[in-house]
Amino acid sequence: MRTVTNYFIVNLAFSDVSMATFNTLFNFVYALHNDWYFGLGYCRFQNFFPITAMFSSIYSMAAISVDRYMAIIHPLKPRLSSTSTKVVIGVIWVVAFALAFPQCYYSVTRFYYPRTVCMVDWPDDYGGTHQLSYQLAVILLIYLLPLLVMLVTYSLVGRTLWGGHIPGEAKDHYHSQITAKRKVVKMMVVVVMTFALCWLPYHIYFILGSFNKDIYKQHYIQQVYLAIFWLAMSSTMYNPIIYCCLNQRFRAGFRHAFAWCPFISVSQEDKMELQHTHTFRVTMTRSYRTESTHTHASIKTNTTINTSIQLTKQVLLKAHDAKPRCHPFMWKSRRKFIIHMSCLGTRS
Repeated sequence: MRTVTNYFIVNLAFSDVSMATFNTLFNFVYALHNDWYFGLGYCRFQNFFPITAMFSSIYSMAAISVDRYMAIIHPLKPRLSSTSTKVVIGVIWVVAFALAFPQCYYSVTRFYYPRTVCMVDWPDDYGGTHQLSYQLAVILLIYLLPLLVMLVTYSLVGRTLWGGHIPGEAKDHYHSQITAKRKVVKMMVVVVMTFALCWLPYHIYFILGSFNKDIYKQHYIQQVYLAIFWLAMSSTMYNPIIYCCLNQRFRAGFRHAFAWCPFISVSQEDKMELQHTHTFRVTMTRSYRTESTHTHASIKTNTTINTSIQLTKQVLLKAHDAKPRCHPFMWKSRRKFIIHMSCLGTRS
């Protein structure tokens, strides 16, 4: 289970659970009563952490898409190690903290009788250049750019798995590996589409509000915002359902992790699924190495044969040139006479 993809999925799950735990309930209470009860410290945190968690979630999905692309399109190239994967996850969180810092820095609480408001007090007021630039940068970096990366990578992977020829696919034992990879890609595409659809209204709402403040004065805007907010927050609860429905290995892993529960049992099929560690990449690598060995052996054999032929030719040529020397007194005996005549014959 400790694969590159699973590391990123764990990071994705941690981001979703953290946002659901630390922000969803507090934002719902604030949106419902329009009064902030939780002080300045938590006001800064609740403006800071959702962007951090969103950035971590979406870039974990983007990293998974790139890893699937490398595993399927370029199976012979080196993949990320466990240490490298952890470093990438750490970098994602550091960049996420940096991107969300302005929201934390400019957060304030103000009292407008009879209620307290938690807000982001931008230098040039709400809807100004700073706020609009930041909002556009957030939408570009945590929504459009990673979605574009995932669209490109999954399109190439899908074309290879469903519409093209996979290297080494001629052998029958590859088909099960191809089917498994198709299931993983399907699962991640559903996760990405769910995330994109859930957060799209949320970004549109704030973009429209940045250009037109009168939207916030509409009669039912609070109810509209609550619906949009809950749709965005609900994206965190869909992922475990998707994993459970579309991935047999995750189902087996969940049963194994919660085997201590009296109503959960681990079947023999689950154990076999968890013990199945051979991947398509390993098979492809072995196949490639075998083919390379045969190729090098064939080249070596051909080289040896050619070398032997050249040596044989050289020996024959030397033998041809090394004929008995003709001497005028070699004919005194019958044998020497025959040799002498032979020499004379070859000279003519």
